[in-house]
Amino acid sequence: MEKYESNSLLVKELKGFKSCFATVNTTTLHYVMGGVGQPLVLIPGYPETWWGYHKVMPLLAEHFCVIVVEMRGMGESDKPIEGYEKKNMAKDVYELVQQLGYDQVNIGGHDIGAHVAFSFAQHYPQATSKLIMLDTPHPNVDMYQLPMLPFLGNPYLYPWWLAFNQVKELPEQLLEGRMNLVIDWLFDHLIHDQSCITAFDREVYSSAYNTKDAIRASNAWYQAFPQDIEDSKSFNTLTMPVLGLGGSGFDLLLQSLTPLAPNLQLKKLENCGHFILSEKPVDVVDAIILFAGS
Repeated sequence: MEKYESNSLLVKELKGFKSCFATVNTTTLHYVMGGVGQPLVLIPGYPETWWGYHKVMPLLAEHFCVIVVEMRGMGESDKPIEGYEKKNMAKDVYELVQQLGYDQVNIGGHDIGAHVAFSFAQHYPQATSKLIMLDTPHPNVDMYQLPMLPFLGNPYLYPWWLAFNQVKELPEQLLEGRMNLVIDWLFDHLIHDQSCITAFDREVYSSAYNTKDAIRASNAWYQAFPQDIEDSKSFNTLTMPVLGLGGSGFDLLLQSLTPLAPNLQLKKLENCGHFILSEKPVDVVDAIILFAGS
């Protein structure tokens, strides 16, 4: 697959959406926008791009102005050397929201994107109407308790990539042009229904992550975890409504969000892995409309 002249071709798959760029916080972000209604900002996670939301975007666009933002380091957005702390990435999104002329937005994210969305709500509560957390909580001190080795005979999936992505320089040397190996492994092991991710989807993501800069930048999201964890120690109680929607990550959402979000709704997606936008798109759309559409 050629590197998507790419987004211009992909966006044409979704009627009513357009590909846009904006320079904010000294960084140019790519975002895809469409629909009408109150703004709904959505942020993808690793190892995806804005295409990770492609199943839900047309349905949500019937109710919201949907803005899917590729955070710094992702897809067609800039890949600077620094600035991958989630607090700073939330500033990127906040300045984009301001540039688009919105005082308040509904905001949600999946995986690393959920980290950014949560940080946005923490640091810009006045700009946050409602917060949607998809399968992943913000980093906190509990991450330091993750085991270095898998337990013998325990079905717990050892998250080796969290440690691997902490290593500087080596991953891009090993994986340039070969990121499909990691992406295929993650989709093969973190999804219940393998048919929900097509060969085309995998190729879109592999193409987006195959360069040294893309690998370096996406790993920088993980290398910022120690600072993100330190920042989490001063988090305030969130006053806005919060939705936690989880498949395999439901228990982590329950544990993390309950102390910080008194106005919390939680929903578990049964028989679903981590990539809930691909596995359960209709359930995700229904939950978001019910939560944020009122």
